[in-house]
Amino acid sequence: MTDSIPAMLAVGLAIVTAVMVATAISARVAGRVSVVDVAWGLGFVAVALAAALLGDGDETRRWMLALLVTAWGGRLAWHIHRRSRGKGEDPRYAEMLGESGFGTVVRKVFVVQGAAMWFISLPVMAAAVSEVRSWPLVWVGAVLWLVGLVFETVGDAQLAAYRRDPDHAKKGPVMDRGLWAWTRHPNYFGDACVWWGGWLIGGLATGWLPGLLTVAAPVTMTYFLVFATGARLLERTMMKRDGYPAYAARTSMFFPLPPRR
Repeated sequence: MTDSIPAMLAVGLAIVTAVMVATAISARVAGRVSVVDVAWGLGFVAVALAAALLGDGDETRRWMLALLVTAWGGRLAWHIHRRSRGKGEDPRYAEMLGESGFGTVVRKVFVVQGAAMWFISLPVMAAAVSEVRSWPLVWVGAVLWLVGLVFETVGDAQLAAYRRDPDHAKKGPVMDRGLWAWTRHPNYFGDACVWWGGWLIGGLATGWLPGLLTVAAPVTMTYFLVFATGARLLERTMMKRDGYPAYAARTSMFFPLPPRR
C-alpha cells in the first residue's frame, strides 16, 4: 500500500509512462498516430485503478473515483475508437508526420499528452492517500461529474444521430438541436464538468490546502478544452462551413445558455 503523496505521484508517473510507451509502439506498428486519442481516456482509467488499489486513503472515495473515471474514460475511448474505425490518419497528425517524422511526433504528442494525463490526475492521486474532510463536497463533486458525463454522452449521441439521418441536410447544415442548441460544444463542456467534479471529490474535499495545490489540474484541462486544443481550434474550421456563423451568433460557445434570437 502507498501512504504518501510523493509515492503515489511516482506510481502515477510510472503508469502514465507505461501507457504512453505502449501506445507509441502500437502507433508505430499500426502506422497511425491517432491511436493516442483512444489511449487518452484509458490512461486516466489505469491511473485511477492503480490509485484505488495501492492507496491507503478513504476506501469509499478511492473506489468512487475509480468507478467514475472508468465510466468516463471507457466511454470516451470506445466513442473515439468507433468514430475513427476504418478511417485514415487524423489530418493533424498526418501533417506533423509529413513535416517532422515520428520522433518529433513522440515528443510533441505522446510526451505532452502523458504529462498532461499525469498532471490532470493529481486530485485522483491525492485522494488515494488522504482522508475525507468534507463528504458534502464529495457528493457535490460526484453530481457535477455525472452532469458532465451526461453532457458528453448525450451530446455525442445527438450528433451521431444527426449524421446518420439521410435527411439531415433538410434540417439545416449545422446540428443545432438538443444540447447543441444551448452550447456549440456540449462534449467539451461536459469534459470540464467531469474534471472540476473530480477536483471537488479528490482535492477540495480533502481540505483547503490539498484543494489549492490541485486546482491547477481542472484549470489546465478547462484551458485546453476552451482555448488551446479544443473549442477555439475547432471553431476556426467550423466557421468556414455554411450556416455555422449564424449558428454561432445565436448559440453559446461553451457554457450552456438559452439560444439567442
